[in-house]
Amino acid sequence: MWDERYSTDEYVYGTEPNAFLVDAAGTIPKGRALSLAEGEGRNAVYLAGLGYEVVAVDSSSVGLEKARLLAVDREVDIETIVADLNNYEIEPESWEGIISIFCHLPSAQRLILHKKIIKGLKPGGIFILESFTPAQLQHGTGGPKEVDRLLTLAELKESFKALDFKHAIELEREIHEGEFHKGVGAVVQLVARKPL
Repeated sequence: MWDERYSTDEYVYGTEPNAFLVDAAGTIPKGRALSLAEGEGRNAVYLAGLGYEVVAVDSSSVGLEKARLLAVDREVDIETIVADLNNYEIEPESWEGIISIFCHLPSAQRLILHKKIIKGLKPGGIFILESFTPAQLQHGTGGPKEVDRLLTLAELKESFKALDFKHAIELEREIHEGEFHKGVGAVVQLVARKPL
């Protein structure tokens, strides 16, 4: 599905970074940043432009090829890894920052990934997430149609209770990210820090 979606000259989610990531990126200590379900590269390229050493992981080789082209265009370096997040091993205590922007896995797989994220952060490392909530189904402005792939603040607070929450909220906001995220969206946002 993702290879097909990305098989166009257009960047289907745009080339500009996610607005919430722009607001939160400054909380990540300088160093290595891992971007999960990166797609066509807009967020990884943005972080690289801020001076982070960025690794972008996605299941779509087509999306990541576009990410590499965007990085060249913006004159930054990113590393790309084609991998299914269900099988991808996040190196323990290796990352100053891990970001997950609109990464919607089924709940059982998501719980496993969340544990890997906690282990993967270095002490003091920051996790940044924005995802759609079940309320997004009423809007039809993007995101999965299966409720099991949508996240709630309650689930995130339980999954990431080992971290210190800096920002944790459900809200509705205007989202304009290419052709597939257009209009009011119901989202959950999280910025959380691994204790030292």
